[in-house]
Amino acid sequence: MAKGIREIRRRIKSVKNTRQITKAMKMVAAAKLRRNQEKAEAARPYADKIQEVIASIASGTTGSKHPMLQSRPVKKTGYIVITSDRGLAGGYNGNMIRTVIQTINEKHKSKDDYGIFVIGRKGRDFFTKRNYPVIDEATGIENPAFSDIKKIASAAVQLFADEQIDELYLCYNKFQSAISQVPTIKRVLPLDAPEGSNVRTANYEYEPNAEEVLADLLPKYAETLVYSAMLEAKASEEGSRMTAMGNATDNATDMIGRYTLIYNRARQAAITQEISEIVSGANAQA
Repeated sequence: MAKGIREIRRRIKSVKNTRQITKAMKMVAAAKLRRNQEKAEAARPYADKIQEVIASIASGTTGSKHPMLQSRPVKKTGYIVITSDRGLAGGYNGNMIRTVIQTINEKHKSKDDYGIFVIGRKGRDFFTKRNYPVIDEATGIENPAFSDIKKIASAAVQLFADEQIDELYLCYNKFQSAISQVPTIKRVLPLDAPEGSNVRTANYEYEPNAEEVLADLLPKYAETLVYSAMLEAKASEEGSRMTAMGNATDNATDMIGRYTLIYNRARQAAITQEISEIVSGANAQA
C-alpha cells in the first residue's frame, strides 16, 4: 500500500509541474496574441488602400492586358500553405493541412497538376515526408516582417507570370477570435478585375502612364495579400495555442483533483489497516 501511495504522490507532483508549464505557455501565447493581432489590424488599412488604388487605376484603363488580370486554362495550380514552426497549438496545423489535402484531392488527379509553397516547419515536414510536390519553403518566421515572406511570395507570383502555374491559392487560418480560427483557401492569382461602378475614381495623372503603374503595383498587391494572410495566421496560431494551453491547464487541475482524492482514500485505507493491525495485536496479547 505504501508503494501505491508513493506512486500516486509522484503522479500528483508530475501533473503539478506540467500545469505550471502549460499555465506559463498560456500567458506567453496571450501576450504574443495581442502583439500579432495588433500587427494584423495595423496592416489592414494598407491592404485596403492599395486595393482601392489598383481598382481606381484599373477602372480608368480600358482593356488592360496585364497577365495577373487575365484568366487562362488551368493546367497547373499553386498553393501557398501557411502553418506554424512549433506545435502545441491544438488543431491549428491539423485543420489547415486537412483542408488543403481535401481541396487537392477534389481538384487534382495527379501530382503534376499542382505545386505547394509552404510556410512553417509543420507543413514543410508533413508535405515532404509524404512526397507532395513542394516548390519552395520558408521556415523560422517568429515575428513576421514583409521581408520574411517576400521571397516565397515573389517566387510564386513570378511562376504565374511565366505561365508555369495558371492560378495561385492562399491557404491560411483566418483569425476571428482567440477561440475561433477558420481554415481559409482563397484565390490570389489571377486577380479578379475590380468593378468600375464600385470604385471612386480620382482625377490622377500617372507617370509614365497608368498601365505601367498598374503593372508595378499588381505584384506588390499580391505580395501584400500573402503578408496580410501571414499576420492573420500568426495571430490564429497564438490564439489556438493559448486556448490549447488553457485547456491543458484545466485538464491538469482536474487530474490533480482526482489523484488527490485517490491519494486521500488510499492513505485513509492504510491508516485504517494499521489501526486494525494494532488492535488485533493488542487483543492477541490480552
